[in-house]
Amino acid sequence: MTSPDRRIGPLPLDVAIIGAGFGGLGLAIRLKQAGHASFAVFEQAPDIGGTWRDNTYPGCACDIPAALYCFSFATDGDWSRRYPTQPEILAYLKDCVRRFGIAPHLRLGQELRGATFDPVRSLWRLTLTAAETVEARVLVVSVGPLHRPAIPAIQGLEQFAGPRFHSARWDHSVGLAGKHVAVIGTGASAIQFVPRIAAEAGHITLYQRTPSWVLPKRNPVSGPIVRSFLRHMAPLRLAIRAWTFWSHEIAALGFNRLRWLTRAAERRARSHAKRQLTDHTLRLAMTPDYLIGCKRVLLSNDFYPALGRQNVEVVTTPIARVTPHAIITADGTARAADIVMFATGFQATEPSGLPEITGPDGRTLGQTWRDGMRARLGVAVAGFPNLFLLGGPNTGLGHNSVVFMLEAQISHILRCLRLMTRRGAAAIEVRADAQDRCMNWIQRRMGRTVWLSGCRSWYLDQFGHNTALWPGFAVGYWARTRLVTGYRLSYAVPHDV
Repeated sequence: MTSPDRRIGPLPLDVAIIGAGFGGLGLAIRLKQAGHASFAVFEQAPDIGGTWRDNTYPGCACDIPAALYCFSFATDGDWSRRYPTQPEILAYLKDCVRRFGIAPHLRLGQELRGATFDPVRSLWRLTLTAAETVEARVLVVSVGPLHRPAIPAIQGLEQFAGPRFHSARWDHSVGLAGKHVAVIGTGASAIQFVPRIAAEAGHITLYQRTPSWVLPKRNPVSGPIVRSFLRHMAPLRLAIRAWTFWSHEIAALGFNRLRWLTRAAERRARSHAKRQLTDHTLRLAMTPDYLIGCKRVLLSNDFYPALGRQNVEVVTTPIARVTPHAIITADGTARAADIVMFATGFQATEPSGLPEITGPDGRTLGQTWRDGMRARLGVAVAGFPNLFLLGGPNTGLGHNSVVFMLEAQISHILRCLRLMTRRGAAAIEVRADAQDRCMNWIQRRMGRTVWLSGCRSWYLDQFGHNTALWPGFAVGYWARTRLVTGYRLSYAVPHDV
């Protein structure tokens, strides 16, 4: 790496970070703490926050406790409840920017249009909005898997006369009073916003393809005395964080098909539905026929009661087509619709939405991933020197905090940067054989998990491979990222490490 230079201008940056969500901001903070000055965070939106900037739908909140859904070096967020809400998480990230002084390194409203690696100079050339070009020795892509909404291809959708939008692009200007609202999807966002809009909308028709397992959400309020106490008691915060982490970590055993754990969770979910859904037919429609955990497990105390309202109807017959003012199901029934809302998730396993990142051999990352996304520990991709990913393939979790995983990746990247500096290397690249061993191990482990037990979920790509989640304990991933092995450093003569 070059010596620190405080200019973000004509000289090549040491590190260019794409994306100002949890991953990008966390890396920027850690870089500054490590004494780096020559780095910048490029964000296409006019503000930071990533997922927590984009998702502003009513009731938006996290399903991981606040004690874990924060940086380990900034655990003193002022949380109103056990599970943090979207406004609180966004405010927390903005406070981290201010507190750790990284605002001068942010380049907001700058979209990455493409990046090409120059093998002669061992640096990346980035093309940004308005044709601006920036050079950087190391490129870190932290765009995350949950930023491209998935809109189903439904016949006649373009002819619909009223407002239509995805939950991640919520249109707050649209009034719901007295309107017929069609909600397509019953996943993680729908269970949060449907109870919030049910009291305002004239009628809600909820179109469900596959039901989700729903567990009760223990979400106590933190009063002002408790919040003040926690703000000033770091040891207590850390103790709560540790307890929360390990209590969640145990759930990984269930995802690896420890059947007594999954049976216990299913009994709890069935009991929850039985208490809250008195209509037997509706309860049957909302009960999955797959193992709990195969699709994302949801937490809610008010979703089922909302379904029992007089103005809410659940439809399980597939949608056939859309007309300007109605939705027609496969049985020919037409139901009025003034507004269509999509709660249909994201294109999380498709690389098509990535910026055009071109390696030294002329291949883009999208072309390399044409047959599925592959990366060693989700961080480094063979054939792409000086490129790192945050939130890459197989780094999500079904049981614990993704912020923990991101911090493990950030620490790994910092180790790689220190190794380059110590060895005087121009470039670092993961070896293809090391990547293959890692991916083969992941897929072998994945075969024993509940995620490949028969259901179809957003975890799976078009080839049926789970490229979204890590198939084991979060602490196991952390241990692997502590080691900097499987890389090739570029000098006049290559050396392996």
